[in-house]
Amino acid sequence: MRACKSCMRITEEEKCPVCKSQTTQYWGGYVAVLDPENSEIAKRLKIKTPGQYALKVR
Repeated sequence: MRACKSCMRITEEEKCPVCKSQTTQYWGGYVAVLDPENSEIAKRLKIKTPGQYALKVR
């Protein structure tokens, strides 16, 4: 698994399918957001779309 260096979305691709930025295999933490409009965590992390996200990306 890899994480996008820009939007922090978790993916298996070399480039993020959402924002087209580079991804890295060096990341930590994990959060799954199902309903970003009603999620306090999503609001704090500024996540607008449902998906899987890394909490820290190096």
